[in-house]
Order: sequence, then structure tokens, then C-alpha cells
Amino acid sequence: MNKQPFFGLSSYHLAMALVGAGIIAAFWLPRFLSGREPAASALMILFGIAIHWILPDLSRALDPREAPLFWELVSELAVIVALFGTGIRIDNVTDYRRWRPTISLLAIAMPLTIGAVTFMGFAIAGMTLAGALVLGAVLAPTDPVLAGEVQVGPPTEGGEHPVRFALTTEAGLNDGLAFPFVYLALLAGTSGLSGAMLGEWLLLDVLYRIGVGVAGGAIVGWGLARVLFVIPRGNVLADTASGVLAIAGVLLCYGVTELAEGYGFIACFVAGVVLRRVEAEHAFHAELHSFNEAIELALTAVLLILIGATFPLLFGELDCAHAAIAFALLFIVRPGAGWISLLRTGLPPTDRLVIAFYGVRGIGSIYYLGFAASHLELVNEGQLWATIALTILLSTVVHGFTAGPVVDYIVRRRQA
Repeated sequence: MNKQPFFGLSSYHLAMALVGAGIIAAFWLPRFLSGREPAASALMILFGIAIHWILPDLSRALDPREAPLFWELVSELAVIVALFGTGIRIDNVTDYRRWRPTISLLAIAMPLTIGAVTFMGFAIAGMTLAGALVLGAVLAPTDPVLAGEVQVGPPTEGGEHPVRFALTTEAGLNDGLAFPFVYLALLAGTSGLSGAMLGEWLLLDVLYRIGVGVAGGAIVGWGLARVLFVIPRGNVLADTASGVLAIAGVLLCYGVTELAEGYGFIACFVAGVVLRRVEAEHAFHAELHSFNEAIELALTAVLLILIGATFPLLFGELDCAHAAIAFALLFIVRPGAGWISLLRTGLPPTDRLVIAFYGVRGIGSIYYLGFAASHLELVNEGQLWATIALTILLSTVVHGFTAGPVVDYIVRRRQA
């Protein structure tokens, strides 16, 4: 056996140390400037880029063009944890008027965004129809993971201003509702878009999978609530204050729904909403949310560092056309589509502008592209990953630095 040097430099342990140091620094450094961490997400990506130059082997091992399954699985876990926590946050779901902006964003803004990005990818960047559809579908949803600055507060703490409520509920539902368009892109890249195929897509990938997602989330959320708060009387699980039950509920809900071929993303959000309706003011909801949020933040931090580490590898794939798509999405397409969709909702113009602009892009896009790349040989996969990476970087910088103060100002203005 060859004896290893006593102070041998292990790339694996060096990577662990660098990732940990980067995450700590990203949350610590902003404290010198303010009492919040609006720049943490952007800083973690930037630290990840620095890690690439220190440890290039890590970047090559995690290159999403070569290992899309890794990104699909890790981002999938981060998204379902975030969706469940988003559902638990919402205090009041009974007022239909509060849901009108959400419905408009889902029914109008998201299809408009998908159509606009697909058109730009096909007509401007010269992508295949399947590739352009994939790009439109993966970039359309508002991300539930990185949008914490603009969402409602933790359970029982209130803070459900219409702007926060709209962005929270949109983020909770549109990740699952973007999935049919990902399947449509896969269909375009394999079988083609004939009338029969479109009919099957509408029946199975739209109606059936969405319906099963809603039903699965409602059933699991209701059953989990009974286990936590009702049975057995006088000795319920909620009295244990064990937050790990949040992750158990997420895994159960997602796994069962996916086994039934439904959309697990929708199910996890619905399960959180339904669970919250039972003993709505119970302190255990806050325990569940806190534990859930800690797991979510940990997964997100690691993912952002790793995204940054792979960004220099993807930068060479980025041309002017794909970079223009990323800028246009954040500054023209999403704000424009959001503004149009909210015209008849009765919201003040300032509120409409804020909701329209702060459609944060993030971890959900990584999952969808990883899923598509694992199921279809994409002609321009490298350019897709590069566009996604640039969009996330821009979103974390622009939205991360401005979302918190802007939304806080809107809330204070209404209170005044």
C-alpha cells in the first residue's frame, strides 16, 4: 500500500472547505452594510466563480452539460421543500379577490412569457423549436426558492400585503404549471406536434397531471394534518415539536403524487396550504416552517455556489443572441406580461409594477432544464445552460439587491 503524505491536499475536502467558507462569507459580509442579506444569493454565485479558478476539477465534474441528472435531483429537492414551506406560510386563502392577481399571472403572464421566450429563441437565436420551447418553459416560472424577500411572512405572523400574497402564490403554483410546456417541448423534439399528439398532451400532461397534483396534495395534506393535530386525541404528534416531520411530509406528498403520474410540485404547495388550514394558529406550524426553511436555505446555498463554479465553463457557450434573451426576459418580457395580466385586477399601478417586475428566476429553471436534458438530446444544450446561468445571475443581483427595500416601501405606504 502506498503511504499517502501526512498533509496530502484532498480536492474533495478542499471543495468542502471552500463551499462552506463561501456560504458563510456571503451571509456575513452584507452585515457590514445593512441589517439584511439582500446580496447573499449573488455573492454565493460570485464565490462559486472564484472557486472555479481555485479548484477547476470541481467545475468539470459538475458540468451540467455532462451531469444533468445531478442538477435535476438536487434542485428538485430544493424546489419541493420550498413549495411546501410556501404553502404553510399563507394565513388566509378564503378571499377570492386576493387570488385574482395570482390567477391572472398564471393564466396570462406565464403563457405570454413562454411564447415570447420561445419566439426569441427560435427566431433570434436560431434554436430548434424543441430547444426554444424548453427555454421558454424553464425560464417562465417565478422561483419559490429565491423569492423569499418578496413573499409573505412565516405562519401566524401576517404580512400578507397583496403584492407579497400575489408573488407568493404565483411562485407556489407556476412551477408545476410550467411542467406541461416542458412536456410539450419534449414532444416536439421526439414525436412532433401533430393534432393527435397535441390532444394526448392536453388530456394527459395538462388535465390529468394537474388534476392529480391538486388532488394528491389535498389528500396528503389533509391526512398529514390529522396525524399531526388530531389523532390520537390528547397525545398528538404536534406536541413533540419535531420539525423533521416537515421533510417527511414533503417526501411523502411528492413521492405519492409522482407515482400517480401527477405534478408533485403542485401537490407539495397544495399540501402545505391544506395542512395549514387545520389548527391554523397552532405554534407547530411555525416549527414546521422554520425547520423546512433551514433545509431549503442550506440546499439553495450549496446549489448557488456550485452554479457559480460551473458558470465559467458555460460562459464560452453564450453568444449575443442568448444573452439578449436573458436581459429581455428580466427587463421587458416578464414586466410587460405581468403588467398586462394585472390590468383588470383592481390593484394600484405601483403594486402592479412591483408584482410584474419581481418575477425572480432561479432554482426551478435548473430543475426543468436538467429534467429536459435527461429525457431529450438537445441540439443546443450548452447554450441553454449558459442562458439559464446568466438569467439566474442577473436575477439574483437585480432582484436580490432591490426586492426587499422596494416591497417593504410598498407595504409601509399602504399601512400609512
